[in-house]
Amino acid sequence: MCNTGMRPPEAKNLRWRDVAIRKDDQGRTLVVLHVRGKGKFRDLVAAGNVADYLERVRAESRATKLDDFVFTTEKGQPASTLYESLIETLLEKSELRVSSSGKLRSTYCFRHTYATFRLTEGVDVYFLAKQMGTSVKMIEDHYGHITPVKNAERILQGLPGWEPIAALPPAEAKSDSVNGDAAEAKAPAARPRAKKAA
Repeated sequence: MCNTGMRPPEAKNLRWRDVAIRKDDQGRTLVVLHVRGKGKFRDLVAAGNVADYLERVRAESRATKLDDFVFTTEKGQPASTLYESLIETLLEKSELRVSSSGKLRSTYCFRHTYATFRLTEGVDVYFLAKQMGTSVKMIEDHYGHITPVKNAERILQGLPGWEPIAALPPAEAKSDSVNGDAAEAKAPAARPRAKKAA
């Protein structure tokens, strides 16, 4: 959910037959997920790292046939709820069950994290709404905390002093994964400086 923006019921309903691993026209791996929830069906896309995560789930699962659910109990049975059977324990063990505001986290927190990260990276609201199976208005209403300051580079691009910066070599490029390792993070590249106002 953190890497796709899918709703908890969509994750709960996901079966192995709904997962397709493909390559784009540049040879990059992507995952297409056919999800269902709220009485609707839709396709969404995920980066190649999601294929790796799903393979780890499958390797540890007792439910690996095409019609089996992806997320199951330890016995391979469909989970009645993702939270109580899977996510609550994960959040407790990682000491993330309680948010910084003191509220208990739910399965929806992962969807919200996805939306926040994608908006911070400058993903167009229209495309994000399509990916998440919601409306542009809902994105704007619920994610207004993504301020223009966080997207200053995109907003100011093309203005004097805000010309594009050359791409970093692959070894220095930051991970596009929601679960990128912070320990491997390097100092950010120098940002262009705006010229002083006359």
